[in-house]
Amino acid sequence: MSTIDLNADLGEGFGRWRLTDDEELLSVVTSANVACGFHAGDAATMRRVCVLAAERGVTIGAQVSYQDLAGFGRRAMDVPSAELAAEVAYQIGALEVFARAAGARVAYVKPHGALYNRVVHDEEQAAAVIEGVLLAGAGLPVLGPPGSRLLALAVQAGLAAVPEAFADRAYTEHGTLVPRSEEDAVVTDPDMVVERSVRLAHSGTVDSRAGASIEVRARSLCLHGDTPGAVDLARRVRRRLEESGVRLEAFA
Repeated sequence: MSTIDLNADLGEGFGRWRLTDDEELLSVVTSANVACGFHAGDAATMRRVCVLAAERGVTIGAQVSYQDLAGFGRRAMDVPSAELAAEVAYQIGALEVFARAAGARVAYVKPHGALYNRVVHDEEQAAAVIEGVLLAGAGLPVLGPPGSRLLALAVQAGLAAVPEAFADRAYTEHGTLVPRSEEDAVVTDPDMVVERSVRLAHSGTVDSRAGASIEVRARSLCLHGDTPGAVDLARRVRRRLEESGVRLEAFA
């Protein structure tokens, strides 16, 4: 039987503004990538999501980002390595306080947005993220793109490297995500997202934007919580995965 983790980006609100339906998505996913205040989220939101995740038995992960609330962490930035490492550790530590208060813990780390895309190829920025994870002190697994410098450096540092795939994002022929600045970067057809999810779980393959079958073997499958109809789509994906014989289980 195939086994896969189902994760979503949660806690992506700020103050009175909420972007994701955290309560409902936490009844579907097995891992929660919680925004730590740099691209979205605030102290109250982090605390609320950690309590809900702990109550539902959902694994909590720190979704770390460039410090970019205005751009939702999706703008390219050049941050000095030492500064980025400190900021990554800072975000993990902030979330850990609320996770422990809820009777849980931060169990992994995942970069967000522009940082996620940058660490695919950028050795220096990827190394800074790993340094930040090590600085936080818990030896946490790192969730990221297959074949990325981030995961390679995680292995070198003695951390668990967990490859991730996206059912609702378009891929290039090289196996990387199509930038959101380009047309059709997000897959919006629910039926296609469901079909891609099952295919990724069973065969580790997906069609690129050009229509070629490419290999994207992953232990975790991400669905974005900020897309229209995200909750219903997540439920459909989970149901079809289970109907196809896939066991849903957190990796951490």
